[in-house]
Amino acid sequence: MSRAGASVWGVGTSEFGKQESLDARRLAWQATVEALDDAGLKASEVEAVFAGTVFGDPGVVTRSLQQIGLVEIPVVTIENACASGTSAFHEARAAVETSRYERVLAFGIETMTARFDGAISPIASDPEGAQGFAMPSIYGMSATRYRHEFGVTPEQMAAVAVKNRRHALGNPRAQHRKSVTVEQVLASRMVADPITLFQCCSIADAAAAAVVGPRGGSRAPDQEVAVRSSVLRSGRLWDHRAEKVWGWDIVADTAAEAYEAAGVGVGDIDVFEVHDAFTIGEIITTEALGMCELGAGGRLAESGHTALGGPQPVNPSGGLLSRGHPLGATGLAQIAEIVWQLRGAAGERQVPNARLGAVETMGGATAGIDGNACVVTVLEQGG
Repeated sequence: MSRAGASVWGVGTSEFGKQESLDARRLAWQATVEALDDAGLKASEVEAVFAGTVFGDPGVVTRSLQQIGLVEIPVVTIENACASGTSAFHEARAAVETSRYERVLAFGIETMTARFDGAISPIASDPEGAQGFAMPSIYGMSATRYRHEFGVTPEQMAAVAVKNRRHALGNPRAQHRKSVTVEQVLASRMVADPITLFQCCSIADAAAAAVVGPRGGSRAPDQEVAVRSSVLRSGRLWDHRAEKVWGWDIVADTAAEAYEAAGVGVGDIDVFEVHDAFTIGEIITTEALGMCELGAGGRLAESGHTALGGPQPVNPSGGLLSRGHPLGATGLAQIAEIVWQLRGAAGERQVPNARLGAVETMGGATAGIDGNACVVTVLEQGG
């Protein structure tokens, strides 16, 4: 089977936040129409859809897209926890690269505020869930272990929230667009010691989309963003004997494979969008991505290296901590942000001269597995 390179032709998102007045159809319309217009395509030209959603009703993707005219084509829905949207993107890219389809829509959607008041309820059939361990608890334990092993400080963790809220001031689609101080972050309500409220992402309602096609095949080739690599992995078996905290190894393994496939090193990446559901999550992820050594993620955040104006900005969109986390849409919102960055179209949050960008999304947790799924994608300016 022949293989051709894939590019992102267009992207789009809705706004993010608690939008109970907007149903899935209206959110889908906002994101998909923007992506199609950006790609210069009509809905009738799309050959297949790969979509990510986690808590959507059965058939939510088909019902949401039929009003746009996306009918009579294959529609494949993927549930891969927080990595559902980037898993859909990964499959869309693979379909194009193997010449299965030429014009593919990757789509993600989630409407959460009607279902949850706060943290997502744990799965009772898992041992952690049976004990009431929701995701804040899992990350709280990781932070406690990091504090014990590496001396990560409360101020270093808070610095992640301060940075990402500051970045979000330039993102009109983010849910939280108000700067905070380290003191305010640490003084916010305790959720799962040592993680406070401002160190947790919010649930949200949103949709996001990307049109993927062969390199050079769009109507505006100069606006294409090349997919240098996309790697999807599930986690290895993980228990109390694991040497690193939950989620570290799956990110490191996926990133290493993605860098190798793209022919780049971590130092070549100009801008990152990573899965910062909690502040300790960004600290762990930057280490696992190779941006610093094990245990140095807190110091990296505090140093300014990952802030706008620093050598390698992380989450210029504001990340999950500011944008919110509608699970199925999150990964494709990350893709959209990197596409805008590489096009030089990110406005006030633009990273100057960004040529290479990376997206990391990690989803879990299933008891006994080091994460349900992780996707790392490397994108390059120009088709």
